[in-house]
Amino acid sequence: MHDHATDARALRRSGDQGTVPVSLDLAASPFRVDRDRVAASPFFARLGGVTQVISPSGSGLLVHNRLTHSIKVAQVARAIAERLRRNPFHTDLVDKLGGCEPDVVEAAALAHDLGHPPFGHLGEQVLDRLARHRLGLPDGFEGNAQSFRIVTTTDVRGPAAVGLDLTVAVRAAMLKYPWTRLSHPDPHPRTMPQPPRGAGEPGDAPGTGSAKFSVYVSEIDDMLQARLPFQGRIPDWQQSVEASVMDTADDIAYAIHDLEDFHRVGVLQHATVAAELDVWQREQLELAGMSRADLHAQTRRPGRSLELLRRRLHQKDNWVVDDEAFAAAVARVRRDLVDGLLSTPFDGSVEAEQLVADFSVRWTARLVEGVTMLAEPTTRTAHVALAPDQWHEVQVLKFVHHRFVLGRPDLALHQRGQARLLTSLVEALDQWLSDRYERSRLPRRLNDLVELAQGEYTELARTRPQVLAGATGELPEGRDSLRRLARGRAVVDFVASLTDSQAVAMLEALSGRTGQLWTDAFVL
Repeated sequence: MHDHATDARALRRSGDQGTVPVSLDLAASPFRVDRDRVAASPFFARLGGVTQVISPSGSGLLVHNRLTHSIKVAQVARAIAERLRRNPFHTDLVDKLGGCEPDVVEAAALAHDLGHPPFGHLGEQVLDRLARHRLGLPDGFEGNAQSFRIVTTTDVRGPAAVGLDLTVAVRAAMLKYPWTRLSHPDPHPRTMPQPPRGAGEPGDAPGTGSAKFSVYVSEIDDMLQARLPFQGRIPDWQQSVEASVMDTADDIAYAIHDLEDFHRVGVLQHATVAAELDVWQREQLELAGMSRADLHAQTRRPGRSLELLRRRLHQKDNWVVDDEAFAAAVARVRRDLVDGLLSTPFDGSVEAEQLVADFSVRWTARLVEGVTMLAEPTTRTAHVALAPDQWHEVQVLKFVHHRFVLGRPDLALHQRGQARLLTSLVEALDQWLSDRYERSRLPRRLNDLVELAQGEYTELARTRPQVLAGATGELPEGRDSLRRLARGRAVVDFVASLTDSQAVAMLEALSGRTGQLWTDAFVL
């Protein structure tokens, strides 16, 4: 690519050209500097204490947390980027679309989960509900948007103490869903005949805006600056090539290592998974002839849930779904996962560890080899995508995880407790912030976050008031309503930056259940 294009991609948030490293940066490459800044961030270190799906106690050598997940995504993303650059068939297309640097995708992959709150995806849902309904934030909460907010705004480890001052290319590569929940860009991608993945409204909450989005209204300018070098190359709702590499790597890592984890802790049972896949394989034709209502009524019986998945894929992803490829994917997962990995219960032995490692390495290599470039993708996919065979395999692997892990009552029991804990914590902090007699004794970080958000919302009310309107179109009026928005955003920023154990310890203290005055779980 030409130097001036590279320079545009290396522009930092501060306006610095990015090609001259700050004296304290160790690397010469601006994108390598970004990778180092993310890796040195306390928000990154914190991910070691954030659940992926299950608590890591008593499960052999390793169960993934958000930190190990992010490192694996970075490894896979870099491998994909290097393969694309080496393939002469893809070079021209990659350049035309805005470039694909291994250092950029690695930095973005390390940063992609910085905004993940305590307790995994459940924490994300609970915080979003509380942010919208209790704290009155039209934007609510979204883990991807929170990650973008951290690197641009709330992390103070960058040279200017406002975000990490990352380059344009890395920030653009973090934008899996390059739109806000409701207002930007206009027309909003959720109104498209076939909205991009994540842009549609949740079926159970019409009128609330996109289900997934990567930017809060407070960071619109950051998004616009990050997307500038890609203008005219890709539509404004589409991921950059580097973002789609990171997104694909996330899918690959997640599909494989969650299955490893549940095998390790004995949750994924050979018999139940085998029955589901076997019955579907044997009774494909009969199941295909059943009504949707009958399938739903019989979901506890083997084969029914897998047939529902096949139909759902036809509905949502008819650009790629193919019944032969689906059947082949079921057969491969049956052979490799059921007859392979799950055939020997995990007992922590060298042999058991090697089986897990072998499964992981072979599947990662297979899926990475299946990554390809599309010159003209549909709105439901990106320029970088999995080939149809591997795409179907990922759907089946994810199905096994959803059906036999996430649907378990024992997991639900824990998650209901975690949801109540987060709810109580948000309410307690909101009350503390509302108590004018206690204002001088607030946690310093919470105070700083309120001041930051107050400045942001005041500026938005002056320059872009329309983006502060909720789904109803009502605008906040007066300083009190802006202060209320700022308080809400500060509580969300604060809670989202805790580890699982910090959230537990803080609620213990706030509810008077601990006699320990000085705790190492958090600093106030």
